[in-house]
Amino acid sequence: MFEEQVMPAQRLSMRKLRDILRLKLQSDLSIRQINRSLRISVGLVSKTVKNAQVLGLDWPAVEALDERGLADLFYPKADTRLADQREIPDWVEVRWELTKPGMTKYLAWEEYAEQYPTRSFGYSQYCHHYSVWSKKQKRSMRQIHIAGEKLFVDYAGQTVPIVSTTTGEVRTAQIFVAVMGASNYTYAEATYTQALSDWVQSHARCFSFLGGVPQIVVPDNLKSGVTRACKYDPDVNQTYQQMAAHYGVAIIPARPYKPKDKSKAEVGVQIIERWILARIRNITFFSLAELNQTVKALLEDVNNRQSKHLKGSRKHWFETIDKPNLSPLPMHAYEYTDIKPVKVNIDYHVQYDDHFYSVPHHLVGERIDLHAKFNMIELYFRGNLVANHARQYRYGMTTTPAHMPKQHEVYHKWDKAKLVSWAKNVGPASLDWVEAQFQRKSHKEQAFRVCLGMLNLGKKYPHSRLDKACAIANQHKLYRLKQIKDILKSNQDKLHQDASEITSTLPQVHENIRGPQSFH
Repeated sequence: MFEEQVMPAQRLSMRKLRDILRLKLQSDLSIRQINRSLRISVGLVSKTVKNAQVLGLDWPAVEALDERGLADLFYPKADTRLADQREIPDWVEVRWELTKPGMTKYLAWEEYAEQYPTRSFGYSQYCHHYSVWSKKQKRSMRQIHIAGEKLFVDYAGQTVPIVSTTTGEVRTAQIFVAVMGASNYTYAEATYTQALSDWVQSHARCFSFLGGVPQIVVPDNLKSGVTRACKYDPDVNQTYQQMAAHYGVAIIPARPYKPKDKSKAEVGVQIIERWILARIRNITFFSLAELNQTVKALLEDVNNRQSKHLKGSRKHWFETIDKPNLSPLPMHAYEYTDIKPVKVNIDYHVQYDDHFYSVPHHLVGERIDLHAKFNMIELYFRGNLVANHARQYRYGMTTTPAHMPKQHEVYHKWDKAKLVSWAKNVGPASLDWVEAQFQRKSHKEQAFRVCLGMLNLGKKYPHSRLDKACAIANQHKLYRLKQIKDILKSNQDKLHQDASEITSTLPQVHENIRGPQSFH
């Protein structure tokens, strides 16, 4: 009778098989009801029930059987080998399956047990053997990383010299390295510095290289990205955070003194140093672009290299598991923005790179956020945009008339009369310098800042020195505060004084001095 039963083409786990028999033999549910309850196809449920009928089984008989007994009844020809033999799972395949979102070790074991119902390990043994295999792999491979979840970033310890073709000057290039957690797919590029601008823009170029955005970026506690390292609550640089918001990625720095948090980055750095930097150690580069072109070519080889431990290459696994789970790139690439807090001066201007930009006058004395882009300066107060200006790359002042008050004296502690009076007390040269400032500015309030800055130098230097410094500045038409400071710091005012004293004390009549009558 057994030989005549209809065998299901698809094998069920013993748990699912027992559930079908319980619902049919004990609860007397219909095929459709069992289908809806267990989410198993109608055909498979029907075949299983038919087999039970052929075998003459009832629920007490099924309940008395263990999993091995059920498997022997329903899948007698599933294995030709002895029941004691176990099928060893393909642990490499298991590892890659575990990187998929929502995949668990229990689900992987269940699928394995369905495939080999009489030759499979129990769940605990399955986990034990996987753990033993995993510990034999490289440290960076032991952790299970979800596909498309994490990107680990760092700088290599080695640098590459770049020689200027014009001056012969040697500059060192830093090597930025990024590694995807699941596939080990690697990105590298050279920049001149590890400064914030290079750091952030390297991230943007890395995302373009990947063709998508991971969920999380894990940096080391580099000063460019993390302003305050902390195990539990690190402070991420505001510009770095803005870049992350643009791409919709979370920044989770590695915990201090926790090397496992950044093992992927460390291994990625080793790979880049061994397979790229070691190969180019005897090559002389004359530009950053030339170096990056070489790195790009060698990086292709690194990502296409077949793994000795896992089937396939980094690129293969990236295309298979990581890339399908990356978020799409935004419509526009991130534009680097330097963000810094500034205080609005009494002249309702803020300074960035030797240029002054106006804000509404009622913000005098307030702290605001300045966002400097390549061609734009944006100013925010409590998160609201209060002013924007075209960025200037020269010394000067940009003022929007609407930002100026109608009567400055109402809003400001200082006015021209007070500053002139203060300058008179310092000396005549100081007065001339202050008067020149008001003559040079289209609006007198624009001169307040620089005049106050000069006069406040009287707290650090005697009035006599400050006035002599202003005299030198007036003589050479030097009207920047920095120039006054440089005169005082370099003691030029003292040298000027000494030269005058020497000239005034020299004898005008002497037996060895010939007078004008001696020259014809």
